[in-house]
Amino acid sequence: MRIQSISRTVLAVFFIGAGITHFTNPAGFLRIVPPYLPAPLLLVYLSGAAELAGGLGLLWPATRPWAAWGLLALLVAVFPANVYMLQTHGAGLPVPMWALWLRLPLQLVLMGWVWWSTRPAAKT
Repeated sequence: MRIQSISRTVLAVFFIGAGITHFTNPAGFLRIVPPYLPAPLLLVYLSGAAELAGGLGLLWPATRPWAAWGLLALLVAVFPANVYMLQTHGAGLPVPMWALWLRLPLQLVLMGWVWWSTRPAAKT
């Protein structure tokens, strides 16, 4: 399905870009790591590497299922950062409250997008 392929490519670019940003500008991500988690910089780099690997994995059929499961796990794993960001009113970042609230259900939308864009195309 062509729309599924285009959607998957957009998703891959999104995750690859976000992953690169974890390495080029880790400060913004460090601010949203909840303080109860250890080694914040390591977590930022690990999540960035996971985003890069997942985004790249979406581009090849052989790695796509693994990438999908990895990205779904990543989206679950970073959910506490979104909650912490909401609890701290943006963790010092200039994000409006409505956007902080929107981030929470957006995780589910992203998870659905990953699932839908990586499932095998229906045979017609």
